[in-house]
Amino acid sequence: MKILRILALPLFALALQAGTPGGAITLTEHNGYFSAKETLAGLSAGEFSVTVENKSGKLAGFQLQSVATGKTLEKFPLKPGERRTIKLALEPGDYRYRCPINPTPWYEFSVE
Repeated sequence: MKILRILALPLFALALQAGTPGGAITLTEHNGYFSAKETLAGLSAGEFSVTVENKSGKLAGFQLQSVATGKTLEKFPLKPGERRTIKLALEPGDYRYRCPINPTPWYEFSVE
């Protein structure tokens, strides 16, 4: 697979693989940061299955936002140990996510 680019993010890299329409993203929330199971690069627009698991030991959450519009596309709480999977159709553009309950940095990624 040809890698187009890699976005280096605090505590993990979210890389995107060219020619992969949609796909799966697995995120784990720890105490103050997220980690990603996959190294993804070059995401193509399409349907995504996003799984988020809370391993922070306390109530946490997930918020996904469009960078261009600032619109929140998904937002939900997660109890300790809870895992949730959502389906999202993402168009080309830049996106970011974070925990809105416990402070984490914004993690950004692009869909082509």
